[in-house]
Amino acid sequence: MCLALLDGRAWTVGELARHAGIAPSTASQHVATLIGGGLLSGVQQGRHHYVRLAGPATAEMIEDLAEYAAPGPPAPTESGRSLRAVRASEAMGRARTCYDHLAGRLGVRITEALTDARLLDQGGGFALTPAGVDWLDAAMGVDVAALRVGRRPLVRSCLDWTERRPHLGGAVGAALCGRFLAEGWVRRISGSRAVRVTAEGAAAMDKLEGIDLHDVA
Repeated sequence: MCLALLDGRAWTVGELARHAGIAPSTASQHVATLIGGGLLSGVQQGRHHYVRLAGPATAEMIEDLAEYAAPGPPAPTESGRSLRAVRASEAMGRARTCYDHLAGRLGVRITEALTDARLLDQGGGFALTPAGVDWLDAAMGVDVAALRVGRRPLVRSCLDWTERRPHLGGAVGAALCGRFLAEGWVRRISGSRAVRVTAEGAAAMDKLEGIDLHDVA
């Protein structure tokens, strides 16, 4: 259920129960515990009650924990559901959102490209270089000064649980993800955290930093 909530949306308990394949009463017990622990927050919309992750810090913790609890491939079967599960898993590995920033091979490739271009420094933890600040402002329209005002870390190394390499989190990671979605460079795959790179996105990323998308797009 926590992995499902990493898509950043608010879910009903019933939706979470169906997603996890458990009884609604069981899901309600778990949700109550998570709300009590401050990991989830409730959202009331009319007669409907939704829950969502409490914030970016919770999302980052869940993504970190997923490294140790990543599900294995589904057992071989002739059922169509298993085939869909395999395809969904492959899509998640290629490109997905981790709450509000990009993850999977796409997120890792972007992070590596920024590092190779000396826009991001990974020595002793993630940090933007002066050139990176200028690039974000000029090429991506991201106001780094405004992001610094918030309490959230500007950049954060988030270990990708499928790639076992870091992708870019923090306020800058969220801003880049928002820009990619707004420009139509990536599009969400319905019912999943997975995203797909569009033809326009592949061309834009290649032009920006020469990001290799041969097994992502």
